[in-house]
Amino acid sequence: MRRRSLAAVAFAVSVGVVAALLTGTATAANDLDAAKANARWLATKLKPDGTFENPNGGALPDHGLMLDALFSMYASGDGAKAEPIMKFLDDEGHATDYFTWDKLVPVPGFDKVIVGGSLAKTLVAAQIAGRDPRNFDGYDLVAETRAAIMREGPDKGRISDYAKDPDLADTVINNANTFGQGLGVIGLAAEGENDRLAIDKLLTQQCSEGYFRVAFEYIPTQETGDHVTPGGQKVSTCDEGKPLGLSPTDGDATGFALSAMLAAKRAGATGLDAPIAKTVSWLTANQTPGGGWGGGVGTEAPNTNSTGLIVQALADSGGADAAVDKGVRYLKSAQATAEADSGNQLAGDLGAIAYNPASYVAARTSGISGLDTWIRAGAQASLGLAQVGFFTLAKSGGQPPTSSVSDTPTTSSGTGSPTGTPTSTTSDPAPTTTTTTTTTTTTTTTTTTASVTPTPSSSSGSPTPSTVTVTSAPPVAERREDKPAPKTTTPKPEKALTPRASTGARVPPPRAIAAPVAISGTAPPASRLGAYLTNRLAGGDHVEVTEDGKTYVDYDATADLVLALRALDQQPDTVARASKFLLTPESVRAYAHGAPYEQGEASYAEPLAKLVLVAEFAKADVVGQLRADLVKLRGTDGKFTDTGSFADAGETVERHTWAVLATAADPGPAVELLLTRQCADGTFPKHLDTAECGSGDLGATAAAVTALAARPHTDAAPSAKRPDGWTERRVSAFVSAVSALGVRPTGEGMVTGEAGEPDVALSAAVAAARQIAGLDASGTARSLGKLVQADGGFTKGPVAASDGKTDFATSLAAAQGVAGRSWLTAADSPLSPAIRLPLSETHPADAASFGTQVPAVAPSDAPPRWALWGLAGLAALFLFAALALVFVLRRSVEKKGATP
Repeated sequence: MRRRSLAAVAFAVSVGVVAALLTGTATAANDLDAAKANARWLATKLKPDGTFENPNGGALPDHGLMLDALFSMYASGDGAKAEPIMKFLDDEGHATDYFTWDKLVPVPGFDKVIVGGSLAKTLVAAQIAGRDPRNFDGYDLVAETRAAIMREGPDKGRISDYAKDPDLADTVINNANTFGQGLGVIGLAAEGENDRLAIDKLLTQQCSEGYFRVAFEYIPTQETGDHVTPGGQKVSTCDEGKPLGLSPTDGDATGFALSAMLAAKRAGATGLDAPIAKTVSWLTANQTPGGGWGGGVGTEAPNTNSTGLIVQALADSGGADAAVDKGVRYLKSAQATAEADSGNQLAGDLGAIAYNPASYVAARTSGISGLDTWIRAGAQASLGLAQVGFFTLAKSGGQPPTSSVSDTPTTSSGTGSPTGTPTSTTSDPAPTTTTTTTTTTTTTTTTTTASVTPTPSSSSGSPTPSTVTVTSAPPVAERREDKPAPKTTTPKPEKALTPRASTGARVPPPRAIAAPVAISGTAPPASRLGAYLTNRLAGGDHVEVTEDGKTYVDYDATADLVLALRALDQQPDTVARASKFLLTPESVRAYAHGAPYEQGEASYAEPLAKLVLVAEFAKADVVGQLRADLVKLRGTDGKFTDTGSFADAGETVERHTWAVLATAADPGPAVELLLTRQCADGTFPKHLDTAECGSGDLGATAAAVTALAARPHTDAAPSAKRPDGWTERRVSAFVSAVSALGVRPTGEGMVTGEAGEPDVALSAAVAAARQIAGLDASGTARSLGKLVQADGGFTKGPVAASDGKTDFATSLAAAQGVAGRSWLTAADSPLSPAIRLPLSETHPADAASFGTQVPAVAPSDAPPRWALWGLAGLAALFLFAALALVFVLRRSVEKKGATP
């Protein structure tokens, strides 16, 4: 009873703290003391050289986050605390590490590759810190920013990523976005050099509702002119992108665009009153009841990071006092203060601002978890507390600003020149969703997600907040040791750049986007899912993923999609296009050999294995070379070991399975190695380096069953006996593994999670493996068919919890389950099952383990033959006695003259 009372009191105190902080005073206005407290806390998190460590690993620090901290320190009036940052960037010459590729990849000439958004952000930082922007780290940042504005072509007006060296033009893909555009507009405005092309290009990113999207998106067009690419595409306006789902709302981009328009107006630009008013109206209308705002895709929930940026802009615009005051109260409700936290776990972190109030409450008792998230949140939240606009900060030249009122406007127009093609920008490192999916990547042009990708960090599960950051890192895919597709975990790379099973050369300039495939609500689930997957392809032939605000080709997901459509027997044209894309020399070098980041010989087993299978399905000539490269990675112990600087050291059973399947004709010792890893209960562990285990992982077991059953394609039916060449051990392992797969599915053929919810991805994997073993998977197909959403996809979790929003990774994983079969048994498959259950001799299994559709078989340790003859004799004796009894009764009835 006493424990319950204490718990109730603790809960009431927590709720009271949040309620009091959210209620606040009648008005909040700005709070420089709160902003200064956060600046002091941020300064204590800087390393002695003035840097923040990049949470994604690597030799280079997190430049973007450093500049965000600098902005907040100067806004609070504590700019001196940012001096170590400026010393590192300017005095020690590291700014070019951020806005060029010079230190990212040791390739000659990469100092000629300019990242437009990072360049513009460095310009604004130099202005705010009072450094000479025309001689910063040896660069004239004003001239460089103007030069990054394309003066002709499809990207006209866009502050772009481009290569000064024409020979590198095809290396760079332009991923510059609204953040970089806004930073450039602010920086040039502060210099009195408004550039109308850049301002007007920014305005094209505003939708009619008033919000701004984050990404410049290409769409097909019948128009002609130099604004159209050779493939018939143009950069769409925000409204033009909406019908194609290319213009999601983004609170961060909208708040930042408002700051940029205010800066341009104060520097003399005209025609901005109406778009400013629409922006203010949209932001005030979309403030949550608690006073906060969310960001973009992945950070839609209210958070301090987005709220700080928006409050700063609204305060700078004037006329939105009620929304600003409410926003400030929200920000302060998540800040550690001496009054509230001197005696708890936040006592050593006074001034820190959590990602949201719930994270703050949790940290009062458990301390800060996920420090990086708090730093990112505070760096922008503090801007809302100080309420000094970016234009005023930039014009203050290192002096503490006294207000957000602008200086006397000046006007100017400019010229410049460069042309260029695309590569990377926005948001600071982190990842989500997410998503998605494994990361196999190369830069490309079409981005549909916002600037922010969430990173799990604190115990409250806060996503990584967006910072107004533009990273200069060229595309890399980071190795994930244990990352099933539907997860959104933050990778832990071992190197600075980790191209792993998916990096490589940047893709060519954008091609025409294939017309969306219509999805009929009455079509079979397989047809609807096939159309959904096809509609998620960029350019009709590859999957893209956005991380850290940069968009890459996801080779791994593209390969998985090809196999998924093979299993579904859907969209043959899509399969052909995507297979052709994967098997081009450029894709093979990028996906399987880490080009251009690997400086020496490199080969990755899982990508090579998937390419072998895709090539075999397509009957492509390249299959021989791909398999030869894969076999070179197999050691005498049967293990496949990647080579190269970015080798995958995460030896998982699933990775090993792919390699076994691709070398099924001659697996060497790879199968025997797999057999040695089976757990006591028949399952297989997640990791191949697990020597002994009592129970393993269901997904890994499904993969192992597939590997154990596969043989090169033949028209011969699977054997119901031990196949030729199979050892007793292999048969026994196969039977026990399939038996283990029958434990978890429900009567509907579904595997459920801890809360009883259906696990779509795991259900599909188990069903596919059981179907390979000759068991019926139609129950899973029927159950999954009922879960298909209106757009043909699947939700990541329960439908109610996701509001029906579908998830690509989950939908991709569902394909084999919806089809009721594995891709291994699909038409034109290069593989066939070698064995099926039940077995007609030896190694039987309990029928209940496999499902009711499997008849029981006689156990191998059957009773001796004499016992069977004895039982048969007894049965015959009982039958004779029964017949005799019937005969006697009949005679008795007849004697009495009655009818029986």
